[in-house]
Amino acid sequence: MIAAAKRDETAVAVIQMEVSSEVRWVGFPAEAETLATRGLELAQQHQFPFLAAYSRCILGRARAQLGLADEGVALIRQGLAGLLQTGVRSRISNYTAYLAEAQERRGVIAEALETVEHALQANPDELAYRPEILRVRGELRLKQLQTKLAEADFREAIALAQKMSAKAWELRATSSLARLLAKKGRRDEARTVLGEIYDWFTEGFDTADLKDTKTLLDELAT
Repeated sequence: MIAAAKRDETAVAVIQMEVSSEVRWVGFPAEAETLATRGLELAQQHQFPFLAAYSRCILGRARAQLGLADEGVALIRQGLAGLLQTGVRSRISNYTAYLAEAQERRGVIAEALETVEHALQANPDELAYRPEILRVRGELRLKQLQTKLAEADFREAIALAQKMSAKAWELRATSSLARLLAKKGRRDEARTVLGEIYDWFTEGFDTADLKDTKTLLDELAT
C-alpha cells in the first residue's frame, strides 16, 4: 500500500500515521515508534503541520510505553499544541488521553486524572474514542482507590462500546472490569462477563488484547 503511494507524499505521511496508530492498538509499541518516526519525518519534510502533530502524539505514546515517559509526555504535548495551532479537532480527545496515560507512567496520577477529564471535554461530539477514555479514567481512579467510581467508568465504557458496536473498546473495558471484580472476590461474575465478549471474536487471537484476555480468563478459571 505504501509503495503504491510513493508519488503522493501526503498519502505516504497519512499511511505512516495510520499504520502506526493501528500497530499501537495491537500492542507493538516498538513498531509504532518506527512508523510514527517515519511519518513525522515525511510530514516535516513536506510541511504538513497537522500530520506532524498527529505523528508526535502517536510517537509520544509509543515512547511512553517503551519506558521513556518524560519524552513521551513532551512529544504528546507538542503534538496537541500543533493540533490546536492548525485548528484540527479530530482525535484531539484521544490524543489527550494518550497524555494522561503517559503521565500515569510518570507516576503523576492526580495530574493524569485532570488530563483525562480534559480529554472527555475536548471534543464531546467525538464519541469514537470515548469508551477507551472512560476506561482510562477508571484505571486512574483505581490507582487512587476510588473503586466504585472506577467500576462505574468501566460499566459506562462497556455500555457505550456496545451501543457503538465497538468490540475492541468493549473488550478492553470488560477486561478492566473483570480484573476489578476478581479483586473484589466476584470471580464468577468476572469470568462470565469476560467470556461473553471473548467468545464473540473469531480472529485476531495473536493481538495483545486478546492474548491478555485469554490469560485473564485462564487465571479466573483456576
